[in-house]
Amino acid sequence: MTGKLQFEALSVETLPSRLGDNEALRARIGKDTSAWKVREVGDGNLNLVFIVEGASGAAVVKQALPYVRLVGDSWPLPLKRSFFEYHALTRQEARAPGSVPAIYHFDEGQALIIMEYLSPHIILRRALIEGRQLPGIARDIGLFMARTLFRGSDLHMAAKDRKADLALFADNVELCDITENLVFSDPYFEARMNRHTSPQLDGLVAELRADRDLKVEAQRLKHIFAANAETLLHGDLHSGSIMVTDGETRMIDPEFAFYGPMAFDVGMLLANFWMSFFSQRGHEQSGKRDAMRAYLLEVTVETWVVFRAEFTHLWRTERTGMLYQKSLFEDQGDRLGAEQALDHVLHQIWTDLLGFAGIEVHRRILGLAHNADFETIADEDLRASCESKALKFGRHLAVNRRQIHSIDEVNHLAALIEQESSI
Repeated sequence: MTGKLQFEALSVETLPSRLGDNEALRARIGKDTSAWKVREVGDGNLNLVFIVEGASGAAVVKQALPYVRLVGDSWPLPLKRSFFEYHALTRQEARAPGSVPAIYHFDEGQALIIMEYLSPHIILRRALIEGRQLPGIARDIGLFMARTLFRGSDLHMAAKDRKADLALFADNVELCDITENLVFSDPYFEARMNRHTSPQLDGLVAELRADRDLKVEAQRLKHIFAANAETLLHGDLHSGSIMVTDGETRMIDPEFAFYGPMAFDVGMLLANFWMSFFSQRGHEQSGKRDAMRAYLLEVTVETWVVFRAEFTHLWRTERTGMLYQKSLFEDQGDRLGAEQALDHVLHQIWTDLLGFAGIEVHRRILGLAHNADFETIADEDLRASCESKALKFGRHLAVNRRQIHSIDEVNHLAALIEQESSI
């Protein structure tokens, strides 16, 4: 198969014949296609994902579709998103080695990537729903975010290289449009594809959609997202885009990658831990989850502490770009000036990430793309109770982010809201 052939979606039945002569795949799983076992495991909103096993190993084949899979062909989407995912993965591997799946082959014409099969990894969201306390995720994710966000920015890259990269990813227009609308705008009015737990949340939803302060802040955050091209983002960094074992963490699915504000990835990621925290009461069929809730708050603290520490280390050792040049500070004997600038940068990331986190919570409960943390709670009254607390928490973060000074304050607020007994 070559990239010049007309695009055709793969299936379990056609994959062995269509990819049987692909040397990268044959080298990983074996040459005998009759022995290949193919299963389709994609449970996301956009793509086909196959696990292909053979006599000598296994690999993953991921193929984009020309529409949003969650909705169908009534919502067309360009195949070029696989191009951006491929380029994002190669950059993430270079900037944070060992944090993403290895890439074996990319076919732009067929919009497919052949990559490492991660096993026995499972999706982080599933592990958290099951109540698993994974010891290394905070450190691994904190390091990944600090390294990719710092090293993909004007703090580190040569200006010419960063501008060329910015131009390349600027063409990821359609996926940015999804974020700009589904995250920042649609949850705050009765958009056509919105849904929420009804009628239990109807009153609170109406209240949030009439909240002028909240809507203004959501649009201010959208403005930052659209206008602040600081660094190459993962763009969709949530607990469904991370695969884990007790000893390893890998980030996947960066097809939303583009140049945006550093705080976006961090805020989206932390929001997913806070949503998991609020969802735990809905997963207590086998016993109380107090320890799990405490663990999740500890993870948010450690993730932010690790991110700050690694970002600070990179600031002091790899600040080779055009921003905050050492020639203005350290080379002039003004190390304190460099530290002052670092404090300003980290403070801005902190303030903005809180806003992005609040908006992410809202869009996962009020918009189109919900998450399994809440959706797998079968009792609708119980689900609505968990969701209502998360919605109130998200509103506070978005509107009051400039008055919140520490992660401990955020977690204290989360604990207080969790103790409330009603919608």
